[in-house]
Amino acid sequence: MTKIRVLIVDDAVVIRRLVGDVLATDPDIEVVGTAANGRIALQKITQCNPDVVTMDVEMPEMNGIETVAAIRKTWQKLPVIMFSTLTERGGSATLDALAAGASDYVTKPANVGSVTAGLETVRRDLIPKIKALAGRAEGRPAVLPPAPRAVALRPAGEAPRAAYPVAAPIGAVDILAIGVSTGGPNALAVVIPGLPASLPVPVVIVQHMPPMFTRLLAERLNSQSAVTVVEAQAGMVLKPGHVYIAPGDYHMTLQRRGTDYVTALNQAPPENSCRPAVDVLFRSVVEHFGGRTLGAILTGMGQDGLRGSEYVKDAGGQVVVQDEATSVVWGMPGYVAGAGLADRVVPLEGIAAELVRRTTNGRVATGSVAAAGVSALRM
Repeated sequence: MTKIRVLIVDDAVVIRRLVGDVLATDPDIEVVGTAANGRIALQKITQCNPDVVTMDVEMPEMNGIETVAAIRKTWQKLPVIMFSTLTERGGSATLDALAAGASDYVTKPANVGSVTAGLETVRRDLIPKIKALAGRAEGRPAVLPPAPRAVALRPAGEAPRAAYPVAAPIGAVDILAIGVSTGGPNALAVVIPGLPASLPVPVVIVQHMPPMFTRLLAERLNSQSAVTVVEAQAGMVLKPGHVYIAPGDYHMTLQRRGTDYVTALNQAPPENSCRPAVDVLFRSVVEHFGGRTLGAILTGMGQDGLRGSEYVKDAGGQVVVQDEATSVVWGMPGYVAGAGLADRVVPLEGIAAELVRRTTNGRVATGSVAAAGVSALRM
């Protein structure tokens, strides 16, 4: 198998050398060139024909955002991974770069405290993303055996479920839970603005992002959408037509408080190497809403959301996933579809309409999501 050809673009020679040294240790990756700014990078792409480009955000002459936009005019499918700083300015610039067409981002090694930590950051975060975006990560998702349950959701004596049909009948829905990772900010920028202010259910989301980035994402989506979008804080009452995004580095769950359901946050160990994790959120949603849960799994690396989707289906709920053609990485949605858990596989541009169709079902939004309104949950 040929090696993955990588072009490194950064104005700091130390970063170019650090990233190059780490990538050179992986037998599947070959560094085919470096560039100190965007203008040079555009020339090098033609010369080196890379499979993946790593890109700094702030560079002289032509910055990363401008370079990504220029790349997309000629090379629409070339994966570009941004190096981002964990600052408000860096987070905002990263979202701008993603909106301009960047595929993903990682934390810039210079901001992790030491050379050793920087090397480990590149090895742990950048290499898997390079392989995933180059189509070398895990191969096609396969059907996996069901995970063991701490609490059985199937009635005693019931046979294991069979594969679900492509379009299952639509039942009553009281909550929408979304899980997304690589390519997520752009996917959410299509889906969330497509939801009406009159959406009769609340929406809870796990997007794999670091602290502060999730707040910036929520603020950006809120400015573009009819629904209200916020980064979740502990104790927020779930309301129809409102979207709650789990904050970076915190798992989000739900709790019942009187007649309401509220958000809860914790820093329990990561699951699927993620915190927040989709599986954690989906399990909690099913605990409270059972078969009236609608789950959606969008573009992303890995398997987070697979076990959570099993819980949704075992409780009698519904799951919609993004299709392979429109996903930046068809890992998370691909595993759910491959396990026979998807009621429908939908292109990105059709997901909002599908979610509205399944959540509305003749209903209108009123007040908060009261416990009294979900007494008939199927568990």
